[in-house]
Amino acid sequence: MSLEYAIENPCEMRRQFGESTLRAVARTGSLISRMVNETIEGERLPSEESIQFTTRFADDLEKAEQIAFYCRNHCPAHLDRAFDDEDEKISKFSPAEIAEPIGCLGRIRYPIEARFERFLADRLQLIYDIVAPENWPHLLHILIDSESPFDGEGTKELRRVTTPEGLRFFELRVPISLARRAVNLTTDNIFDLLSGFSATDGGASGYQRELPVVALPDYGKFLEAVLINDLTEDERLRLHQQGVSYSQFVRFTRAVRLAEKLSVRLLLD
Repeated sequence: MSLEYAIENPCEMRRQFGESTLRAVARTGSLISRMVNETIEGERLPSEESIQFTTRFADDLEKAEQIAFYCRNHCPAHLDRAFDDEDEKISKFSPAEIAEPIGCLGRIRYPIEARFERFLADRLQLIYDIVAPENWPHLLHILIDSESPFDGEGTKELRRVTTPEGLRFFELRVPISLARRAVNLTTDNIFDLLSGFSATDGGASGYQRELPVVALPDYGKFLEAVLINDLTEDERLRLHQQGVSYSQFVRFTRAVRLAEKLSVRLLLD
């Protein structure tokens, strides 16, 4: 299970294959890459099941490589190409191992790790406590507004879900509550904010939610304030070592900033 996102940059691959095919191919490529990495890290032979899976999706892998070749060489929305000077701050926080086979697509895998959720709550609480309100990212004002659209109900429903296979969307069954200026907030509100808005095209792209172009600067400032600004090198390394959620949300931050630069939507599903 994962939250999938895409920088909606028009390109030849989107025209030729369509959004749904790009997503399916990227999902298969990502899954097989994880299987290969786990086999290498575990220093063991591939299982019969993984060999059968790879063989069954050989055509998708071939298609993925065709698309990936185009992405690497032609696409300005490729998230894993070399970073330019403007992105240097984010690049230091973006490990190469989370690269995707199709560069304008990405995913945040569930479950959201408990350690990352606690980090997120601590960072927001710190900003609310020590930063003057006039210096807050705009979205922090919206979060604590009594009329905020990010009421946490969507995330609250996800926390209750456990699939028949025992999978969950969040490791924590109960959200973390904030205090003082943010006394009415929990991490459910924060994850509601991060899930964006209903897609303006009614889901015609295949994605049901989006970050519209007009909202991208505010989301970029919010994510950088919470995930990146004022972190030491040691803190950054520790966060990467504790799990994958932090790394994936940092890559999502880069996607927001790149979509902003290209003036296109960031699609979510």
